[in-house]
Amino acid sequence: MMHGVTIGQAAAFVGVTVKTVRHYHKLGLVQEPQRDSSGYRRYGSADLLQLVQVRTLAAAGVPLAEIGPLLDADATGFAAALTDVERQLTERIEELTARRDTLHRLADGNRALLPDRAVALLERLPGLGFSADEVAAAREGWVLAKALVPEGFDDYLDHVEHALEDTQFIALIRRGAEAAAWEPDDPRIAELATAMADHYLANPALLKIVTGLQARTEAATRYNLIAHHGEEQGAAAARALVEAKLRSAGIRIPGPDAR
Repeated sequence: MMHGVTIGQAAAFVGVTVKTVRHYHKLGLVQEPQRDSSGYRRYGSADLLQLVQVRTLAAAGVPLAEIGPLLDADATGFAAALTDVERQLTERIEELTARRDTLHRLADGNRALLPDRAVALLERLPGLGFSADEVAAAREGWVLAKALVPEGFDDYLDHVEHALEDTQFIALIRRGAEAAAWEPDDPRIAELATAMADHYLANPALLKIVTGLQARTEAATRYNLIAHHGEEQGAAAARALVEAKLRSAGIRIPGPDAR
């Protein structure tokens, strides 16, 4: 062959090094072309096609040891193999995309632990009058909920979204946060517990905030970890009274000592 390209030109055309082309020859993946009268190997279009095929399959993750049999297959077998390689590439792309998204989320501690929907709800809380400490407490509770009852977390967020539209409920929750500073025997705790229990019972949809995660698991310890995390004495006393009143109304809620 007098009019083909040199090995260096072939390597540049394919996007590999001369050393790689020679390695392909050594493995028998690409036949070595004939030399011209000057002793240079000349690569024609058929040779370049072989190089492109090997380089493309190798770049797609196909081991070099598997490329030879693949190229030797008939047209049907080759097409089927390409389909399988494409499927594997798609899976790798999806995995890498997920890793990239996770990497981006690391810049925001909330997004590293919670889905965007939960983060958006947390960002709404200050505008509803919740303090930074209260938002942080909600965040901790939601992280626990997602970790302990992941299959019910999305539904739980549905219930939270609904509750945030109830201004009276928000006022009661804010009052409950204030109860953290009260003594356990403060008479205001009983008044608050009654008001909260009555509001729950009058608005059954709100009860799902209390019962929704519990319905996803029989593990009462997990419910109590989520429901009572980080409570001060006054708030804990108020919650205990609310739950007691709901139980007396026939609502199934695990007790603090349940397992």
